[in-house]
Order: sequence, then structure tokens, then C-alpha cells
Amino acid sequence: MKKSLVLAMAMALGVTASAYAANPFSDVPAGHWAYDSVAKLAAAGVVDGYADGAFAGDKLITRYEMAQIVAKAMAKGADCDKLAAEFADELDTLGVRVAKLEKGADNVKINGELRLRYYNYEGDKKGDNNKLRTRLWVKGQINKGWTYTGMFENVQDLDNEAGEDGKLDFQRAYVNGKVGGLKVQAGRYSFCDFAGGVIYDHRMDGVQVAYGKDVKLTAGAGKASGGSGEAGDNAYVNIATKLGVVDVAAAYYKFDNVGKVAYEDGVAATPSVTTGNITGYQGEDVEIYTVGAALPVAKNVKLSGYYLFNESDIADADDGFVVGLNWKKASAAKVGSWGAWAKWYDQPKGTYVDPTWEAAEPTKNGWEGYGIGVDYTVAKNMVASVKYYDLEEAKGDAQDLETLYAQLNVTF
Repeated sequence: MKKSLVLAMAMALGVTASAYAANPFSDVPAGHWAYDSVAKLAAAGVVDGYADGAFAGDKLITRYEMAQIVAKAMAKGADCDKLAAEFADELDTLGVRVAKLEKGADNVKINGELRLRYYNYEGDKKGDNNKLRTRLWVKGQINKGWTYTGMFENVQDLDNEAGEDGKLDFQRAYVNGKVGGLKVQAGRYSFCDFAGGVIYDHRMDGVQVAYGKDVKLTAGAGKASGGSGEAGDNAYVNIATKLGVVDVAAAYYKFDNVGKVAYEDGVAATPSVTTGNITGYQGEDVEIYTVGAALPVAKNVKLSGYYLFNESDIADADDGFVVGLNWKKASAAKVGSWGAWAKWYDQPKGTYVDPTWEAAEPTKNGWEGYGIGVDYTVAKNMVASVKYYDLEEAKGDAQDLETLYAQLNVTF
């Protein structure tokens, strides 16, 4: 083994050589120039020597042996930058083997999210609520082209100890990979509609495929569930592209049996119309077409809008639209970064199923009004948000609902 290789690896491990008094190999005597460094590497488990007890320092090593040594050194905390600088040529040649060894040693990753949420309702629905949501994401490499993702979730109602405290649900389980030119996602995955979550933002049990780059086609089918009820069979398709600086998209969504919460003697029970995101539906089918665009209107400012075509045969259903303005964006990795947004909603019944929502919801017939919000990164991986909504029922008794919502989102 080269003299520079032994010395550099020993220095990279950063362990004092005096800790090793015993002669590790028969052919490396105490007075040898490499004794301390070889002793250190042997004690750290980076080099093993041969079956006859010899180190064989003058013997040429194979590429695979070199890859094993480098991978072990990195796993023990060796400075990768120093190794790369000292042995740029060797590592360039052996990079593929080292990458494979490192990848196999770190096959599963766990990430987490902690979200503390506060709701204050005014107008026709008064009250407040505090919740703490914890999510743990587990991602594993199945093979070169496929991954597995799972997610555990716990929600604690801090105002009601009996609520959901202590309940841990296995909320997501899906695989991602490629089949030919198609990107595939299958299992129980998170699905947010392509209009930014104004129609549906919850889980989906099904299969989704995506194809294309400049013009991207995404389609999926399965079963959707969320809110206070369940949606049965579901299908969706979206096509998106860029025309100059303008992002454009069109989509179709079909949700069957929306609001079906239980059966009694084969008949769907009527769900509550005052709680949950699915409001006013009683086991009905919802069909929605959308067209939308987003474009920059000034530096760091983007205007977006979606028109929602209701194709459902539901009483009091109608078309709707959502218009939004975004200014900058908070980054969890950059302390002090921030973003602000404003949206106008006109979403009567028939234009939503289970949307992204923090506001109190008008009953039965959808809503119209506005929302504004600010996000700010208070520390690395800690983003604080404040949102305000002023909404009223799209049709009917025109309930006046105001919501102040605040959250701290921590990722790790």
C-alpha cells in the first residue's frame, strides 16, 4: 500500500496512534514508519490484513479492496474532502464501487415533521382550538430504480385530552419507480390536486403515472378518503406545460360517493354538514374540470388562477374560481427568509371535495371570500405561519366566518 495512502487515511480518522500498543501485523514492526498509522487503521476496523497475519504493505491492492477501505474509513467518520483531495485519481477510478458500498450502508432514512397549530374562529362560529401533529416518514431503497415510503402520524388535541391523544396511525405506504418512460407511484400516497389543493388534499389508495418533461401528463385512479366522510372510486388526469414564462394546465377529476360515511341496511347514512372538509354531500358523485395559469408579474411576485367547471348533477352546485398572488417564499434552510400570499375563493358546492384548509367552513353550499398569510423562517428547519380568512357561504344563509390560524412547522 502506498505510504501516502496509509498516512492520509490515518489522519482523516483523527484518532491518536498512541492508543494502540500491540503490534497489529507480523510484518509491521514497532520501528516501521507506518506502525502508528497502521495500528490506528486496524483498531478502527478499516484494514484487516491477510489470513496469515501479514499486512503486506508492499502488495498492490485491487480496486475492490481500495473501495472497501475507503468506504470503511468514511463510515468511521473520515474526512471525505481530505481523502478526495489526496487521492483524486484513485477515487475517480473507484468512485462507482465506493458509491455502491455507501448506498448499501444507508438504505433507510427517517425524516420527521412537528406542527403546532392554533385556530381562532369568529363570526357565526366562535371558539378556538390547539393541535399538535407529528409525522415520521420512512424511506427505503428497494433497488436501483424503486423506493418505498411509509408515514406514521399522531394528532393531539391539546384542548381535549380524550381527543386523538396517543393514537398513532400508519397513514401512508407506497412505492415509486419507473416502468419504461413512465414514472409510477402506487399504494396509499398523498394526493394534492394540481390547482394547489383547492379541490382535494388528502390520501389516495391507487396508482399514478406521469410522462413527459416539457409537456407533462399525469393520471391516476383508485379510492380517495378524507375529512368527515369518504369518497369512493376516483380518477384524475392533468396536462401541464410552459408557454414562455407562463405555466398552464388543465385537469379532470371524478370522485364517487362523496360524503358516504357509513351504511345501515345498505343505505348510506347522511353525514354531518357542520364538521369536516366534506360538507353538504350525501354519497354523491362529483366531477370537476379545471383550467389554470401562473405567471410572474414582478420580481418575486407570481399571479395564479384556476377556473373550476362543475359537471356534477348535484343540487345547488355551480362553477367557481380561485385567484392567488404569491410574494417570495420562506425556505426552511434559510433563517430570515419569508413569503406572503393572498387568495380569493369563489367555490360553490360541486367545486371541492376535501381541500387544503385551516378556516372554519360555511355549511352545505361552499364558500366565497379571501385569505391572506405570511410565512417566516425563525430558525433552521423552523417556519412560523400566520393566516387570516374572511369567508361567507356561497349560497343560502350567508354565514359570516372569520378565522385566525397560526402554526409552527418543525422538520428534522
